[in-house]
Amino acid sequence: MLQPIDRFYSSIARNPGAIAVAGVGDRDITYAELARAVGAVAAGLQNRDSAAGSRVGICLANSYEHLVALLATYAAGKVWVPLSARYAAAERAAMIAATRPSVVIDDAAAVRTMMADWDGKAPARVERDAEDAQIIKFSGGTTGIPKAVVQSQRCVSAQADGLRDFFEFDSNDVNLIAAPLTHGASCFVLPILEVGGRHVLVENAKPETVFDTIEAHRVTTIYAPPTLLYSLIEHPRAPAFTRGKNNSLLHVIYSAAPMPPQRIRDCQRILGPVIETAYGQVEAPQIISAMRADELLIEENLLSVGRPSPVVSVGIVNESGELLPSGEVGEIVVSGPLVMNGYLDRPEETARTIVDGWLHTGDIGTLDDRGYLFIRGRLREVINTGGFKVYPADVEASLAQHRAVEECAVFGVPDKKWGEAVNAAVVVRAEMSVTAEQLIAWVKSELGSVKAPKRVWLVDHLERNAAGKVSRSAVRARLMSAAVKR
Repeated sequence: MLQPIDRFYSSIARNPGAIAVAGVGDRDITYAELARAVGAVAAGLQNRDSAAGSRVGICLANSYEHLVALLATYAAGKVWVPLSARYAAAERAAMIAATRPSVVIDDAAAVRTMMADWDGKAPARVERDAEDAQIIKFSGGTTGIPKAVVQSQRCVSAQADGLRDFFEFDSNDVNLIAAPLTHGASCFVLPILEVGGRHVLVENAKPETVFDTIEAHRVTTIYAPPTLLYSLIEHPRAPAFTRGKNNSLLHVIYSAAPMPPQRIRDCQRILGPVIETAYGQVEAPQIISAMRADELLIEENLLSVGRPSPVVSVGIVNESGELLPSGEVGEIVVSGPLVMNGYLDRPEETARTIVDGWLHTGDIGTLDDRGYLFIRGRLREVINTGGFKVYPADVEASLAQHRAVEECAVFGVPDKKWGEAVNAAVVVRAEMSVTAEQLIAWVKSELGSVKAPKRVWLVDHLERNAAGKVSRSAVRARLMSAAVKR
């Protein structure tokens, strides 16, 4: 059967002399050269452990060696376990203990050694089934302990198909890998290689480096969390970065966290009308839904995460698990080849999450009559106040419309009168000022008194998880701890 790595092999056969990875030191790497490096490392991995389906943990910064090791893991018939260098040592140790990889690569020099020692060698072909594991990634949710998610070869292939077809990538695409390969950026590796495009990797995703790389390599495509895009549009160099000769961008795809409408408009103004979005989870990676740049120019789509992709079916269910009609609010559920196998060594939790073929995402949302998906918040983060349900995303969207609000997080806190009280943490834009009372009044005029925060905390930052997404629970924990200490 065809396996995910065969997408890479097909491009080698079509055009071995095409550039696969640009800007590696002072040279570019062709598909043939990349294949030779991948083959050598894959042979080395098989020599270390001949068992099919064994696990390889990779803990490296964005680099050519990281890309080679990732592809070599697939080529060797093994399972990739991404281990972010950004995690604390204790957290990485817990991930290694949970996944039990037979090999851990945490030094780029080790990859270069295998490339040299096994140069010219090729791995033995390993035939594995569609349901066999290809990746074990840890969930990056905003609540609870991260879980090891098993993504099958079927899931990885569906993800690649969905991204390739939805965004219509082709051989002219130059993809900048600036976000960590251990997270969402890895989803674009195979679809870009399959169509004969090229990758450019940067270890340092500072704005100056990103701008330089876009201009030097005529980058067309970049996946980025909102935080990276904010750093670009706020950089002094941003005003000069127009749709003229310096800007080759066609796809600027953000996910991992919602972006307020004004911020989307800021990105469109600076980076061009090329902003696109995708929504996914580790349990259904990257492309449950997505939206192209022309759609995101439409005002009514600014709060949407797009249309369901071709590789999933999306529904909204009530608390009894019954599918709801368009316009109704409920839990987002997903079925199709994109869905994970389950949680590693957690059969009971898997059974609670995948019910009758539907993955229960834990996200609350609605589908409008056009088929566009809107997320209202996490199921566990819905605020029950005075008998009413308040969705944090609704309040955040209202606050984000205020010109003084940079970003915000809304959460519930215990309250003797209301059961829970709506609270908001707000970062104010530089050189602007606003009071908590003014922001409360703003939301009250927009959404009414029930949804208006009972308290607004003016803060200088919001806590984020490893994927760059604001963690409401972490923001809440910090502020509640500070309140107790007072």
